Amino acid sequence: MIVYQNSKKQFLDDVFSNDIENIIHDFYRKKLQKRSQKNEIRSWRESMHYMDRILRDDAIPDNCGVSIEYQIPQTGKRIDFILSGQNADGEDQVILVELKQWSEAKLTGQDGLVSTRFEHGQALTSHPAYQAWSYATLLQGFNQTIYDENIGLIPCAYLHNYPPDDVILNPFYQGYIDKAPVFLKYDAKKLQDFIKQHVKYGDTTDILYRIDSGKIKPSKALADSLAAMLKGQQEFVLIDEQKVVYETALALVKGHQSEKQILIVEGGPGTGKSVVAINLLVALTKLGLLAQYVSKNAAPRAVYEAKLSGTLRATAIRNLFKGSGVYIDVLPDTFDALIIDEAHRLNAQGGLYGNQGENQIKELIRSSKTSIFFIDEDQRVTLKDIGDKQEIYKWGNLAGAKIIEVELSSQFRCNGSDGYLAWLDQVLDIRETANDNIAELAYDFRVLDSPTSLRELILEKNKVNNKARMVAGYCWNWISKKDPSVYDIDMPAYDFRIRWNLTTDGSLWIISPESVNEIGCIHTCQGLEVDYIGVVIGPDLIIRDGEVITDASKRAKSDKSTNHYKSYLAKQPESGPDFIDSIIKNTYRALMTRGMKGCYIFCTDAETNAYFKEKLSDFRRSE
Repeated sequence: MIVYQNSKKQFLDDVFSNDIENIIHDFYRKKLQKRSQKNEIRSWRESMHYMDRILRDDAIPDNCGVSIEYQIPQTGKRIDFILSGQNADGEDQVILVELKQWSEAKLTGQDGLVSTRFEHGQALTSHPAYQAWSYATLLQGFNQTIYDENIGLIPCAYLHNYPPDDVILNPFYQGYIDKAPVFLKYDAKKLQDFIKQHVKYGDTTDILYRIDSGKIKPSKALADSLAAMLKGQQEFVLIDEQKVVYETALALVKGHQSEKQILIVEGGPGTGKSVVAINLLVALTKLGLLAQYVSKNAAPRAVYEAKLSGTLRATAIRNLFKGSGVYIDVLPDTFDALIIDEAHRLNAQGGLYGNQGENQIKELIRSSKTSIFFIDEDQRVTLKDIGDKQEIYKWGNLAGAKIIEVELSSQFRCNGSDGYLAWLDQVLDIRETANDNIAELAYDFRVLDSPTSLRELILEKNKVNNKARMVAGYCWNWISKKDPSVYDIDMPAYDFRIRWNLTTDGSLWIISPESVNEIGCIHTCQGLEVDYIGVVIGPDLIIRDGEVITDASKRAKSDKSTNHYKSYLAKQPESGPDFIDSIIKNTYRALMTRGMKGCYIFCTDAETNAYFKEKLSDFRRSE
């Protein structure tokens, strides 16, 4: 999606009007359905005046295309400035310019990262050359038009306030500067010549329009890419906060002295927590350090292990991926690092009867020199989930650990739409976000009139690459577990019957080819993703007069998420109701964010279905 698009000539006129920042902001509000921050509006005003000076050269054709704030497909990231045209050979060229208003930075010694001064002190961030290169790589990886039509992408960075020093152009970053040249305060002529070198003729073929409306390439699936990563192939380009988190964690583990260390990584659905976690596992393993990937939920581990079958020995695979309850008797500091994904799902005790060990967080911290917790407190979905920052700090402080917090916010699921997640939080009454609709978002969200039509849509989408599945709130007993001939969910009014996922697939349900004919729950899909998800919202969440009401009594008896909720309420009369309410809302939030490209829902309660339809009344889906 492009926020602002025009010819070079019109761009210069818009800057000359002395209102360029408001012109961009008007497009921004229209296209993205939100207001920009004041500091971003100020940056448009300043940076666009600098780009105006660069482009005021008659050798740069007036009919070149200028695009501002182009959102990279399937991410929440935007490219600052794009110039499109043709080179001397008549080939389509796109120059991507990352604009920075920095005036100083510091070396870090960490690959692709610098330290910059912000309002509240120093902060690690991507080097501008790395950032420009990574954005170009992402765009090339997501857009079929660029690949098929051989459109040239030329990234660079322009730091128009930054005087020359020994930091930004330091040889340490030369590998990235070679891929994306950096132009500083006194380099306006150099940038001008760079543009003229690559663009001689104007954009007569609507290059950016073709890119923006082009077919999106399938996203890389983490599980599918794991074997290649272990062989040394770079499958994922980490950007911005992902790169910062990765390098921070790597430096902590490699530089460990005697002090125990904890890194807490916060991030919502689709921000790349698992991608960073797996990249860390691969990197540390290659360095000869003893590291393991840990998750309480068996489903992600099972999928990763299945994808590695035939690539590594079974014992090697088992030594890489572990459940969270196996560290009870492990000696202190046995591991260089434990990488705990989905840490919000950790329990106090494990084992078949939930009575083994003392506390999983304590045991994980004790067992490793460095513990890396990837966490999203809004994805706690059972009464036993104890994984929150307060609990990690409690045991970390008792262990005398150094604790660092970092955050992931870039969105890589739900077509990169932060707006969809904010809208979801609003309509599920998880938090107030002011996102009342998802108009203009390139995410396929639909409310179906029956579970039958929902299933038909998922079956159709699944024909493409076996990446569409149905899930539901756990509101129906799992009776087919003992009698495979019966159906768990039976809605005669819709002529709809379906079984919960079979035990034969176990945790591999989400990738089993035949499982599209079954329905999963939160326990078989959390931590994993598909292209399209179909969600049946059961009677545990209903809407009455616009109010979201949850009811744990409507959960199935076989669901352990809210087992003994009445006794829990008796013990926690003040905080208990809100926590149980959040568990049910978080469950549906998690289910409704499993789809990278689309989410389709059907609510068993008619008023609830009508509520979601009303919230979508202004929704114009962008195919």
